[in-house]
Amino acid sequence: MIKRALFGLLGAVALSAALGQAQASDDRKVILGTNNWAENVAVANMWKLLLDTRGYDVELKSIGKSVLFAGLATRDIDVTLELWLPTSDAPFLAPYDDDIEVHDIWYRGTGLGLVVPSYVDIDSIADLKGREDEFAYKGRPTVLGIDAGSAIAALTDDAIDRYELDMKQVNSSEPAMMSALSDAYSRQAPMLVTLWNPHWAFAKYDLKYLKDPEGIYGDNEDIHWMSRLAFGEDFPKITRALNAWEMSDEELATLMAGIESRGDPVEGAQAWIDEHPAQIERWLTAGGL
Repeated sequence: MIKRALFGLLGAVALSAALGQAQASDDRKVILGTNNWAENVAVANMWKLLLDTRGYDVELKSIGKSVLFAGLATRDIDVTLELWLPTSDAPFLAPYDDDIEVHDIWYRGTGLGLVVPSYVDIDSIADLKGREDEFAYKGRPTVLGIDAGSAIAALTDDAIDRYELDMKQVNSSEPAMMSALSDAYSRQAPMLVTLWNPHWAFAKYDLKYLKDPEGIYGDNEDIHWMSRLAFGEDFPKITRALNAWEMSDEELATLMAGIESRGDPVEGAQAWIDEHPAQIERWLTAGGL
């Protein structure tokens, strides 16, 4: 009888300890929402590596850009690292203004618009009119873009209408778009794509934005990170570290280029971390990590 009671007590203690460990594990779990853009993949993998080494359990959840906002609002996602303001992502954010926390800027001075290789002798979107046939893709005049749900895709449709261009936007994935650009570049052929910076393409190829006299694509913007409500209270150290995080165009370009050259986001991000110990330490120290 005494033995049975003792075993029961020990079992209860073991169960309590296991539940305590599970709760502790849950308290360190962070769902980081990502979308398949080069800069997003790069910084998400970098922060996953940094936080995993500090005892957090970071899960990357890749979903469409627009769905990220709903996921934060419903608390299915804890945090995501890319919010372009004041223009590009404002329409996505507006329905969830009261359900999402917008945090500090980590990248300043983005670019966004229509891009061609520098060997193309057109410098303005307005100059495309009458020369659309030069930018044929699969037999028809085309602006090659990314997914239809992105802000840049909607802006590009507006640009085609406003500049009265006789061409269509073909929506694709970013990797497919970059593959087509790479092929055209190797042949010195004209190619018109939607692009933005930060992006590794500007480090690899000699490209230029077409001037936008109508101002469709707006002025330069900044990239913030955002979270579900109360993330700052639940994860104060991560919040402080992310608010201390800033990257220059060159720093982000080298991170993305390293990932692209290695063909592996984890290897590329780890290599960049290893090469920038002082910078990494500054961010983590600011958070108390």
